[in-house]
Amino acid sequence: MGMDKNTVIGFLLIGAMLIVMFIINSPSYQNNTSGVNPADSARIADSMAKANNQIKQNNQPPTPVITQVNTGGLVDSTVTEETRVLENECTKIVLSNRGAQPVSVVMKKYKDYRDSCFDFFRSPYNHLNYKINTATNATADIRGLLFKATAVTKNPDQSQSVSFELADSTGRKVVHRYTIRPNDYMLQLDIEFMGVERLLSQQILHLNWYTDIAYAEKDHAYEKTQAQFVYNEDGDYDFSALSSDDDIELNDKTSWFGVKQHFFVQAIIQPDGFENKSKWITTPDDKDNRFLTRLESNMGYKLRGDQQKASFKLYYGPSDYNILKQYNSGLEQIVPYGSGIFSFVKYINRHFLLPVFNFLRDHIASMGIVVLLLTLFIRLITSPILYKSYLSGAKMKVLKPEVDALREKYKDDQQAFGMEQMKLWKSAGVNPLGGCIPALLQIPIFMSLYFFFQANIDLRGASFLWASDLAQYDSIATIPFSIPFYGDHVSLFTLTAVVTSLLISLYGMSNMQDNSNPMMKYLPFIFPILLLGIFNGLPAALTWYYTVSNTVTLVLQIIIQKYIINHDKILAEIEENRKKPVKKSKMQERIEAMQESQRKLQDLKNRSSGSK
Repeated sequence: MGMDKNTVIGFLLIGAMLIVMFIINSPSYQNNTSGVNPADSARIADSMAKANNQIKQNNQPPTPVITQVNTGGLVDSTVTEETRVLENECTKIVLSNRGAQPVSVVMKKYKDYRDSCFDFFRSPYNHLNYKINTATNATADIRGLLFKATAVTKNPDQSQSVSFELADSTGRKVVHRYTIRPNDYMLQLDIEFMGVERLLSQQILHLNWYTDIAYAEKDHAYEKTQAQFVYNEDGDYDFSALSSDDDIELNDKTSWFGVKQHFFVQAIIQPDGFENKSKWITTPDDKDNRFLTRLESNMGYKLRGDQQKASFKLYYGPSDYNILKQYNSGLEQIVPYGSGIFSFVKYINRHFLLPVFNFLRDHIASMGIVVLLLTLFIRLITSPILYKSYLSGAKMKVLKPEVDALREKYKDDQQAFGMEQMKLWKSAGVNPLGGCIPALLQIPIFMSLYFFFQANIDLRGASFLWASDLAQYDSIATIPFSIPFYGDHVSLFTLTAVVTSLLISLYGMSNMQDNSNPMMKYLPFIFPILLLGIFNGLPAALTWYYTVSNTVTLVLQIIIQKYIINHDKILAEIEENRKKPVKKSKMQERIEAMQESQRKLQDLKNRSSGSK
């Protein structure tokens, strides 16, 4: 089986498109655009270690000074600071009566890069705040006030609740009530007011949310490229990269917003919509590298008429499509299963690949084997497309002697050669694009897996062979310096992916019909060399998938060529097609008419030149 010129051009275009996509989504490219130098990874890790020790020693918010605040009798001077704990199978939430808010949110099922449970509130900067009117011309920040805390109660539906209360003798009251259900990451917050018109100016609750996004992954530079501000505005999901200083203003129909790092999300939800142009201000860089990014929000919610309660949902949990979808609020769109020109592949991931992956995950313990089987399943489905591609190449090979004869006959008239070649292919029932069109059809599947393996949290922390974490790059050696476009480590799965890609290229070139062009001998090395730099910093699951996919592709090529495609049968089929009347499509008729007009014009120019 051979490869004709059109097939080669088709594969080159496909490769170029994939390379551009890889570069755009690669950590090195995104790090450069976000101001993070991959060579600084060691410095960042060292700074992080020092900063984390400091944070560990002081993991509670600083005590606000409230002695000079006129609380108008809302605060009982006998109340002392204390905490309450809401806990289920997924998370442990510590709430302080100072400000009646969380001071620690720890996920039990996920660890950070230091192998400790991940706490969203690792930084003391994280807090909620709003102002209330305490007396005439006097206000106070709720964060600095001490509430009376009730005991944690267990409700009939097995959920847990705790309340914090401020009250005075005139009937004014502020109550924060938190509720968490079993096996859930969503925290319900109900803020109730009695005498709301005296507590809130114009009955508008101006809620401020301050948060430091703590690093969770080993590769801080790569994690930074994955950080996004996410929101649902007018019923549509959108996001903004947190790679630079940015102020984002949202309209009155924003039902939720928050921030996504690589595998974790924190968001605040108000189904009725926030008001007063909710705003987020991002600060991307912390000079001490203590956190991924810092955000400040200002959201408004108006209590209308005799409404006495404002309800919010606070999500602190994994970026897991299956978990987020159960809340029926569009949060599942946060999981980046497709973006840019390939945003359409998210539907393939959500409705096809994810169910298959979930089935395999539920029945197989090793995530590496799950990736292997998923890849084999995809290659099995796409094998008919691969077969059609090679069958087209085989037909081209059968016709090669006749094409060579036409090329020799019309060597001084390329236009005439093109017309006669088209007639030959048409009479033989051969589609000249049959080699590259099937390959193009495989791109959506390929790109689906490219996004899928980078975004699926189930791969996080899963080890396989020498890779300790399939969601991070695997490294078998560390280089004492950073090589441009490559990095400072050696990924073995990247090497296996590059080698198998090179073998495919060499095998294809060895069967190519016309390799007389000296540039063709360099072609097999271009794409694999580019992959070496692009893949070296990508998750091991992706490079392992690419290794398996390449190996299967190579085996299928050999089997299809050696044992399935019958060249004698193809020749007989071509001869039979030649006996049938040729039906031309309207498009082909237009092309041939255009070629004929151009040929006549060229002949006229040639005669005119000869007469002179």
